[in-house]
Amino acid sequence: MSIPKLAVMVGSARQGSINQSLAHALAKLAEGRLEFDFVPLVDLPMFNGDMENDPPAEVWTFKRRVEAADGLLFVTPEYNRSLPPLLKNAIDWASRPWGKNSFKGKPGAVIGASPGAPGAMAVQLHLRQCVAGLEVIMMTQPEAYTQLKPGSIDDDHVITDEGQREFLDGYVTALTAWVGRLSVPALPEPAQDD
Repeated sequence: MSIPKLAVMVGSARQGSINQSLAHALAKLAEGRLEFDFVPLVDLPMFNGDMENDPPAEVWTFKRRVEAADGLLFVTPEYNRSLPPLLKNAIDWASRPWGKNSFKGKPGAVIGASPGAPGAMAVQLHLRQCVAGLEVIMMTQPEAYTQLKPGSIDDDHVITDEGQREFLDGYVTALTAWVGRLSVPALPEPAQDD
């Protein structure tokens, strides 16, 4: 049986981002259970409706990688109680052009980290609202509002706090079950007439 593949979208491209660190730590925890495809978001142009019917190649590359995945994982910081522009832009491109929603019907999950106790809670609620209309089937439990203090994840992407590692391993276990239960093999491309 093949390992399910997740399209992983991290809402921060900042060097030293704790959400980048969290995403790589989750990938390490998930080895042998899930394959993480880190889909870059920084190459996407800012969404513009004038370009949506003929977007640049970077957009089509992004959409194909999302479509090839069995599920979606959003790993995101919180910007002013909302989504970072990088992630919102990717969501907008994934849904366009009309009739070409790359997220449709995919199981998904969200997790976020912050140095403070709320652990990016507001952004997760907002993201759930954004993708509900795009027919992403979001995992509801466990919720993962992660507080990451300095040193919580080492340079080898190992979570140093035993309790946090145990919780996040449980999150990966739940995500594996969620994707396995809901992922549907991609339909073959229709044959084209000559």
